[in-house]
Amino acid sequence: MNNGIRASADDLEDGEFTNAATADQEPAGHLPDPKSQNAFAELMKPKPRSPSREPDRRSEPDRRSAKTTMLGRDGLRQYTADPESFPQSRVVYYNDKFVVINDLFPKATVHLLILPRDPNINVLRPQEAFDDPVFLAECQAEEKKVRELVASELRRKLGRYSATEQARLNAMDAEDVPDELPAGRDWQAGIMSGTHANPSMNHLHIHVLSKDLHSECMKKRNHYLSFTTEFLIGMEQYPLAKNDPRRHYGHFPEDMHCWRCGKNFKNKMARLKEHLEDEFEEWKKE
Repeated sequence: MNNGIRASADDLEDGEFTNAATADQEPAGHLPDPKSQNAFAELMKPKPRSPSREPDRRSEPDRRSAKTTMLGRDGLRQYTADPESFPQSRVVYYNDKFVVINDLFPKATVHLLILPRDPNINVLRPQEAFDDPVFLAECQAEEKKVRELVASELRRKLGRYSATEQARLNAMDAEDVPDELPAGRDWQAGIMSGTHANPSMNHLHIHVLSKDLHSECMKKRNHYLSFTTEFLIGMEQYPLAKNDPRRHYGHFPEDMHCWRCGKNFKNKMARLKEHLEDEFEEWKKE
């Protein structure tokens, strides 16, 4: 008998908001115009280093995004139907096939969602939707682009703390900036992505986020387990075999293990949260 908790994502966060903005407003920072079809290229431009205490408000909910929670499990539909109505604090970019947004309740330092726009497909469970090889290939290609965005944003936010990034930063600050910068830290190695086996939202979405899982929104056991177990199905793992148990994922395991050191915190979320704070400080210094 499996005594683990029922495996279900909790993307909606019970409709709760933290630090809700009082009006639609553009945040400080460097996110591109969401109406631009070349937002990816814009985000990849070198970013100036920010003061260590500069507030980063791009994940705070705006009024327009807050209204999507009134739709419950259908809350993602508005982004795919009308992305231009959202501020750039929420919609990073969009094109004819996809909308990419900052997760309303991010579970890591950087957490984006890829939302396919085709209403004939985006209401399917990912296990069935990705049986279509053409659609799967399109989503895998978009996921690679978004991984680049997340890596770029991690570099912008955490690069100044990273030992392996210092040579690159020093070269950028030099009086004569070299034509080719040092590679710096491999930020791609700090990213994970995929879909949840049992999504809590009705519309298909692909998570692309940093591995640190350091966030005020990381509150519950199922939040953590949904990104550290086979419940997160990587895009490279699709299509699933017809008998793959992840097509009908049952229960989470009882124990929670640190993503970085492997220590077992069993079911003690408060202790794990404290530990994740320490691990985040060490991870960003690598």
